[in-house]
Amino acid sequence: MPRELGTGVQSFSQLIEDKCFFIDKTNFIKEWWKSKEAVTLITRPRRFGKTLNMSMLECFFSPEYAGRADLFEGLDVWNNAEMRELQGNWPVIFVTMAAIKGVDHKDFLEQMNAEMQSVYSRYEEFINNSDKISDAKKEKFNLFNRTMIQTMVAEQDDSEKKVNTTLLTKSIAFLSELLSIHYGKKVIILLDEYDTPMVESYVKKYWDEVVAFMRKFFNTTFKSNPYMYRSILTGITRVSKESLFSDFNNLKVYSLSSQKYQEYFGFTEEEVFNALDEYGYTDKEKVKYWYDGFTIGTQKDIYNPWSIINFLDEGKYEPYWANTSSNKLVSDLLREGDAELKSDFEYLLTGGTVTKQINEELVYSQLDKTRDSVWSLLTMSGYLRINSIKGKNYELELVNHETKEMFEGMISNWFAKGDRYSNFIKALLQNDLDYMNKFMNDLTVSMFSSFDTGKKPSDEAEPERFYHGFVLGLLVDLRERYSVTSNRESGFGRYDVLLEPLDKEKDDAMIFEFKVINKRKGENDLEDTVAAALKQIEDKKYEQVLLDKGIKKDRIRKYGFAFEGNRVLIGE
Repeated sequence: MPRELGTGVQSFSQLIEDKCFFIDKTNFIKEWWKSKEAVTLITRPRRFGKTLNMSMLECFFSPEYAGRADLFEGLDVWNNAEMRELQGNWPVIFVTMAAIKGVDHKDFLEQMNAEMQSVYSRYEEFINNSDKISDAKKEKFNLFNRTMIQTMVAEQDDSEKKVNTTLLTKSIAFLSELLSIHYGKKVIILLDEYDTPMVESYVKKYWDEVVAFMRKFFNTTFKSNPYMYRSILTGITRVSKESLFSDFNNLKVYSLSSQKYQEYFGFTEEEVFNALDEYGYTDKEKVKYWYDGFTIGTQKDIYNPWSIINFLDEGKYEPYWANTSSNKLVSDLLREGDAELKSDFEYLLTGGTVTKQINEELVYSQLDKTRDSVWSLLTMSGYLRINSIKGKNYELELVNHETKEMFEGMISNWFAKGDRYSNFIKALLQNDLDYMNKFMNDLTVSMFSSFDTGKKPSDEAEPERFYHGFVLGLLVDLRERYSVTSNRESGFGRYDVLLEPLDKEKDDAMIFEFKVINKRKGENDLEDTVAAALKQIEDKKYEQVLLDKGIKKDRIRKYGFAFEGNRVLIGE
């Protein structure tokens, strides 16, 4: 019988005690311990086993689990006699920031306060019963704990009591001191999902305040803490040293391109195929098509554990990983991105690759200023696969079909706030020019607003940004009927948008040309601009690529889109 699936369980001890499905990654404990690194930062995509591995480390080292050989017997780490001696013999503090997602700076501080109080509550009885910790230090611990509790009570009563940020920044360092006094050893600190508060603060526009706090918290906890022995931090992104780790000289970082620890997060193909055998699934190629594609270091064919465990449980091919969060940051950056960014994404969605300069250290303040920062985020967060690296130039493509489905759903949501877009698509397929014009004019007003970045683009840039967002929508909504491409060579130039029907007997082909009114060229109104767009389609022979594929000339529709501000006119 296959093992039970503990879907969503992130507690190592619970998985082992309940005899749930588990892939042995315990050699990570030995490799990290032997490395002697003071502070280790490991970045991996969402749902990649980071929290489970941190729980595993806590169970191995913490005195709370002393004598729990049963948790590790039969696993790789237990084969090493030296490592067996360490089990349950090192004080550990485990903190997670996964749930710290404040809507503003005040909410962030309140959530940090609640998390630190939660950590303190786990040690309250232990600290107060210790015969090695002085009464003065016990009283200080209780003062810290009471202050955090009182702040939480004030929040519930809507009364005014500000979070004591100085206390919060010192809370883990002070707890380290107390544990070190009791055990006679320095402390291992585990911090899971360290970057969640910062990603949330960037999306919700209070980044500077959170970084200022976190820099103090990190310095006190990891850099100047004399009671810390070693630490591991995990997260999705590697926040730049300048933003967060500027004072650190003891930090080792392992991102997706790093070979060290490459096999300990995510499932290898061998591990996945063995699991499919255990649960009676035979179509390994389809599982590979949907969920394979991650590369870590030199290890290719890495699978996201969350997707595989959910597939084993449900047996359905769905984008499980993509649905684990709102992906708001990625959606906003893509939706508000310029024409080139959207054009590159069109190419990725059709199976192409792009080559970009990637910086593995993310400078969040640059995300809305430089395209390279956006590509860096997409790559380091696991949305794009690295095919090859030459210097800082990375050849990238979508990781797998699951990720493609996620992006298609994200793009569909851009247009889901009303019926304008779907009505336009219906009118387009029926070649109803009057309704196409009506709905397109409604659509441009809402989409110009939706794609707004708060900047003042030129008259030429705004329609270009619009049409690339529009094309991404066409790619998604018409993917069952058309192959949609943009800005490709045909005839004597590059067309703007071309729709090639998958069923050439049923559907017409279409060519779109977008133009902004240019009165210097004698275009007095939108009708003149439409005429210029249609003339360009004919003069440049954009239809040639379709004719070469056997599509008859009378089955090719040609549309000119003319823009003046938010006004649009479409002619055929």
